[in-house]
Amino acid sequence: MKTCRAFVAATLILGALSAATASAAAPWPSQPIRLIVPYPPGGSVDNLARLLAPTLGQRLGQPIVVENKAGASGTIGVDATVRATPDGTTFGFGVPGAISGLPHIMKVPYDVGSIQYVSLVARIPVVFVVNPAIPETTLPAFIAAAKKHPGSYNYGSAGNLTTPHLAGELLKQQAGIDIMHVPYKGAAPAIAGLLSREVQMFPGDASGVLGLIKGGKLRALAVGSAQRFEGLPDVPTTAELGLPGVQVDSNYGVIAPTGTPLDIVNRMAEAIAQSLQDPALRRKIIDQGAVPQATTPDEYRKLMESESKKWGEVIRRGNLGLQ
Repeated sequence: MKTCRAFVAATLILGALSAATASAAAPWPSQPIRLIVPYPPGGSVDNLARLLAPTLGQRLGQPIVVENKAGASGTIGVDATVRATPDGTTFGFGVPGAISGLPHIMKVPYDVGSIQYVSLVARIPVVFVVNPAIPETTLPAFIAAAKKHPGSYNYGSAGNLTTPHLAGELLKQQAGIDIMHVPYKGAAPAIAGLLSREVQMFPGDASGVLGLIKGGKLRALAVGSAQRFEGLPDVPTTAELGLPGVQVDSNYGVIAPTGTPLDIVNRMAEAIAQSLQDPALRRKIIDQGAVPQATTPDEYRKLMESESKKWGEVIRRGNLGLQ
């Protein structure tokens, strides 16, 4: 009887070891990977995903197929990613508004706490730009003028609770100035409004204003990041100008469906980090107005939790909403 029991136990152990070995040896990825972008084709996020996809696909040995699922300020695409089958064949781009902004003022269709973060891909710093025709040539001068004439200055945004709106609100709160928010239906109309001097300032993603700055059509007053932006090395940061609390980056990274095995998550994060070391890819990302940066899954999660806390406070202090 003891011999029989021992044989059965040994058989079970060998079976478990065999299954574990087979699982560990299972190739991943074994088929093309879908990368969901929560915004329409042609925008800065879509461009970033399409820059990353070929190099990342080469690293993984499988093509990366970019799929756009736009709508509801990015929440549709994020929801599609979070709810996808967690088998390592679907990933998505995490966008800041849908993760760290909108959940503070509306019910989103997913549990933010259940998002499986993989790695940051790039930060797009916000640049505070003005029309070169206005007399203020520095951010301190603009702030001084706004303080001297409360309510007379305004800034444009891509819409309520977009990054430019929040960046302008953060500047108002940190600098103690009274400037009016003018929402447009997108970044392009807001930039057009700035060029026509309907508004005096626009806190825009570097990717959208870089060419206009270099072409002399817009003047950059400051970059809202901790370090100077390589694409605009002569433009000071807000911290250098005495406003260390005015740091605004649009953080874009890769997320995975809830429940994706951690070994796949970690392998994808490693592949992203290796891809972002490619000099040609780094240069393309920088030329687009972004800063390439990889992280571990835990670092990306902590970053977005910190961003959510930060913008939640700005939204509450400013009594901001969708209307």
